[in-house]
Amino acid sequence: MRYTQLTLACCGSFVTGELYESGAQNLLTLLNLEKIEEGLFRGQSEDLGLRQVFGGQVVGQALYAAKETVPEERLVHSFHSYFLRPGDSKKPIIYDVERCVTVTASAPAGLLLFKRQTDFLYDGLFPGTRSGFRTSKTMPSAPAPDGLPSETQIAQSLAHLLPPVLKDKFICDRPLEVRPVEFHNPLKGHVAEPHRQVWIRANGSVPDDLRVHQYLLGYASDLNFLPVALQPHGIGFLEPGIQIATIDHSMWFHRPFNLNEWLLYSVESTSASSARALCAVSLYPGRRTGCLDRSGRGDA
Repeated sequence: MRYTQLTLACCGSFVTGELYESGAQNLLTLLNLEKIEEGLFRGQSEDLGLRQVFGGQVVGQALYAAKETVPEERLVHSFHSYFLRPGDSKKPIIYDVERCVTVTASAPAGLLLFKRQTDFLYDGLFPGTRSGFRTSKTMPSAPAPDGLPSETQIAQSLAHLLPPVLKDKFICDRPLEVRPVEFHNPLKGHVAEPHRQVWIRANGSVPDDLRVHQYLLGYASDLNFLPVALQPHGIGFLEPGIQIATIDHSMWFHRPFNLNEWLLYSVESTSASSARALCAVSLYPGRRTGCLDRSGRGDA
């Protein structure tokens, strides 16, 4: 089992341009890190109008850095991450990967990330392909994505209500096409059960490389995630006085998938107390007989 240690740090000032202009292609650019030297990478930060770096960006970039430290045939099986401090979206991120000892033949890559002080801890597992028993949960019932409006279309219809700092970011061409089964207004919530379903796929063509699809899905996994915990209380996550942030985020990749095709993102919150909530998401391929492909859990 091969471990790597990865250090994350801020350096200098960096203001990004419009990262969403070309949909999925610019997300690929954001998540593809610049190699400074062996084991050392630099990533851009995008400004989504939030108070901190979007957690999905750090997850996606960490997955990219991880795959660069293991043989090409190794695919990520799971990762476990902890967000300890908010990041600054106006600064790039340095990923410093340190290789550690080989422990067993399953060869995972464990990643430990810091930023000035410890901001983000990450462990990823990259085992080889193995045969074995196959069991899966069946995809839940959901309306087909055809005919459902996208989040971008919904945002454009509500553009006059959006705060100026968020307006351009919400109504532009985004890297992922997201179609909610039921719309939950982030500006003014309504009381609902703590679960939701959305369809997601890349907004543009993604290369035929499962590793690329995995780190793109790592980015997407933090979307439509924590707000579900606010639904029983009738609160939208952009309402005044509300701030949500991921504390820890884990994800398991059970089977190959294709982000060029629709995936059903089904999320629920099973607990909320003491200003924290637990959310769990399962993702399924778009065909009606789909089996569970990925699952994740997050604490906020």
